[in-house]
Amino acid sequence: MRVILYTGKGGVGKTSVAAATALMCAREGKKTLLLSTDPAHSVADSFDIPSGGKQRLNENLYIHEVDALTELEANWNRVHSYATSVLASQGIDDIVAEELASPPGMGEVAALMWIRKYYKEEQFDVLVVDCAPTGETLQLLSFPEVARWWLEKIFPIERRMMKVARPVLKKMTDIPLPDDSIYASIKDLLLDLDGTRVILSDPKTTSIRLVMNLEKMVIKEAQRAYTYLNLYDYQTDAIVVNRVIPPGTDGSFMAGWRKAQQGYEKQVTSSFGMLPILHGPMFEQEVVGQEMLLRLGEAVFEGVDPAAMLSTQRPQRMHKEGKDYVLSLELPFVSKDEINLVQREGDLYVTVGPYRREITLPRVLARRKTRTARFDETGKVLNIYFSEEGAVATH
Repeated sequence: MRVILYTGKGGVGKTSVAAATALMCAREGKKTLLLSTDPAHSVADSFDIPSGGKQRLNENLYIHEVDALTELEANWNRVHSYATSVLASQGIDDIVAEELASPPGMGEVAALMWIRKYYKEEQFDVLVVDCAPTGETLQLLSFPEVARWWLEKIFPIERRMMKVARPVLKKMTDIPLPDDSIYASIKDLLLDLDGTRVILSDPKTTSIRLVMNLEKMVIKEAQRAYTYLNLYDYQTDAIVVNRVIPPGTDGSFMAGWRKAQQGYEKQVTSSFGMLPILHGPMFEQEVVGQEMLLRLGEAVFEGVDPAAMLSTQRPQRMHKEGKDYVLSLELPFVSKDEINLVQREGDLYVTVGPYRREITLPRVLARRKTRTARFDETGKVLNIYFSEEGAVATH
């Protein structure tokens, strides 16, 4: 199954582009599902139909807007009930406790579970995911990485400690303590997230497409998002520039906007020129309903298969230079001062801005030390050198 995730700054039209992509894939005979992970669902609105969970729009096209509360109750009821009981034991009103026991981000986590479920069931040829705006999407995509770390490093220790401490703690506190069934539910959740990570990081299956408008702040956010996606080794296979003002507006009210867009188009080309850049025009009316979505899809994917992997460039590579092994990370739009590297046992911790990734090193690198790290001549690729001895230094 092909998996395509769309994200971008709020208001750029990513839902419309995602819906147009799904509609184009379905029209070409591919059984397609459009899944929304955005808590503020607008997929049904884009088709101008009432919202309603999972719906079939035509022979090949389905949409699914994930309900976080329903998913929480259906899949993690044991953990939710435990969290509610802990809050209630501290004097919090039952209704408030019920609400607080559903932590922020559960909608995104529930959507991740559905990606894995649909992938395993193989019901669809294409899964198009309408993600939340960029910041929430980056948190969503970091969940599996954090889950893997927790599952391997923290969870086994914490579970063993609780087994030993539970009999003693029960005599000292009236707070309900988690039993083995709670830990089993949490472990299942962590395993599901780790399984999702495998799907999302598979370059043969999954890619992310960044949607943007030709505006300064939008382009800057897309640049940062592209860097962070590369940090987590997620494949970005295309940039979609949406709402491009068409020719023929010179001398009109839109002339100034068109001129500004032409300048920003050059910036996008120079920044993301290594990726295919697709364009969607600004139409004379709102993009709502299947007819308008098809117009958008035909414009964006003119001469292009919407379900194809449009770029196979990998953000993470390894090669050998002389006696050194080199791990290359494509991290454009950041300076050396924004990067921090720490090697600990068989793991390399890479921090870029507010995001941190743990890279489990292959055996050949785990036995070596990071000698130095420096950007290549383009200033976009960070090369980390591993040799028998040395300390980390970023140049």
